[in-house]
Amino acid sequence: MGDLYEFDDVDAFGVGTVGLPGQRTFFVQVRADGNRVTLKCEKQQVAALGQYLQKLLEDLPSPGDRPLERSLDLVAPVEPPSFTIGAIGLAFDQGLDRFVLMLEEFVALDPDTGEPDPEDASDAGRIRFRLTRGQALAFAERSEEIVAAGRPSCTWCGFPMDPDGHPCPRMN
Repeated sequence: MGDLYEFDDVDAFGVGTVGLPGQRTFFVQVRADGNRVTLKCEKQQVAALGQYLQKLLEDLPSPGDRPLERSLDLVAPVEPPSFTIGAIGLAFDQGLDRFVLMLEEFVALDPDTGEPDPEDASDAGRIRFRLTRGQALAFAERSEEIVAAGRPSCTWCGFPMDPDGHPCPRMN
């Protein structure tokens, strides 16, 4: 069985990168009860999670005047990740007024069957934790900043451009 982390409430949920644009590695960190769990992820996962949290926050009724937390950057040094994120699950618990986030380890598919190997899937790491609205909003805002700080996108094809340009399939 892979690592299983479970935190009812977290002290911080941050996102950051290591490396230069075009060579960045994306990480999320969960900090709770003196523990720090670092997970590797893809830029698209950070963007999608941030956008989805933002959409859910817009759809929820107003919580009143609650202080909003600021998203924290990664705590350095960034330790080796516990695992690379694959599946992401997100729900909102109205009774607790918290987002519930489940992140599961990436499991490669068997090239012959197109299915995950059952043994690998049962050994996959998982983390489940709850976020306040403020933590969710702070993560959404920070994820937008982090994603936008990368290489500019080509106006023709949308692919990232290096300082020297790129081979654009639409201009070829």
